[in-house]
Amino acid sequence: MTEHNDPTTYSAESDTRPAPADDFEVLLVTGMSGAGRSHAANSVEDMGWYVVDNLPPKLLVPLVDMMTSSGSKVHKLAAVIDVRSRSYFDDLAAVLSHLDDLGVKYRILFLDADDEVLIKRYESVRRPHPLQHGRRLIDGIHEERELLAHLKERADVVIDTSNLSIHQLSTKLYDALLGTGPTTVSVHIFSFGFKYGLPLDADFVADMRFLPNPFWVPGLRELTGLNKAVSDYVLTSAGAKEFLESYTQAILTAIRGYSREDKHFVTIAMGCTGGQHRSVAMSEALAKRLREHGLSVTVSARELHRHRV
Repeated sequence: MTEHNDPTTYSAESDTRPAPADDFEVLLVTGMSGAGRSHAANSVEDMGWYVVDNLPPKLLVPLVDMMTSSGSKVHKLAAVIDVRSRSYFDDLAAVLSHLDDLGVKYRILFLDADDEVLIKRYESVRRPHPLQHGRRLIDGIHEERELLAHLKERADVVIDTSNLSIHQLSTKLYDALLGTGPTTVSVHIFSFGFKYGLPLDADFVADMRFLPNPFWVPGLRELTGLNKAVSDYVLTSAGAKEFLESYTQAILTAIRGYSREDKHFVTIAMGCTGGQHRSVAMSEALAKRLREHGLSVTVSARELHRHRV
């Protein structure tokens, strides 16, 4: 297997490589062992980053090249880098310099914790520190802290996890990387038919059977709620507007609370008899209203595959 070139020796030949996409970004997750890197990686992945754990820093540049090539769908790369990389860790400064040269945006997230807390965490899991090497646990912690001192000074975000639960850490990560408030919560709305069974994975279930059924209207039966004629019929029905206004406010109130409680994914199910007309139209209408409040919303229809054209 061909060995990658040392990043410190890239020359004019690198000009032939594809230029990074303008919206591509690298997040380096690092910090003290035992400070929460693994949980941070999981949270970052939930935010939509492509996460690579224990990556030798030297491999960052070719990995970025691959992901910024034409056709790549990856726009956010998070690399967890720590002292397990041993000698490779020394390459990080040179790699960061080359990322600057390539015009790649990057941020450094550094997780820290007090020595006393780190000792308790290692004792609770009964594992040695990666730099302990037969010495005392505190010796490995001190060596790692010295090794990472310069990187901590360079970090864009530093989070001390000494007094944080995993949920509090996740909330801080969302605050640091995405901001605060309801916009950190992703919403998925899907329509369904009650006659095919209640969904098991919904946080909210709304029943649209209080609205007139387009199924009984000539010319609408064979259409779905995605059709404008059906949507207009449903949304102008008595009670539809009032329901949407009230339900939107209720959902927004819940989402504000979720954002404070480290719940960043919400699923809303909207049902009618067969899942073809009322629930589909109201799902789309609710999604539109929530998007107007700056929320990220996706929509699907569980029963549309049953529709007969």
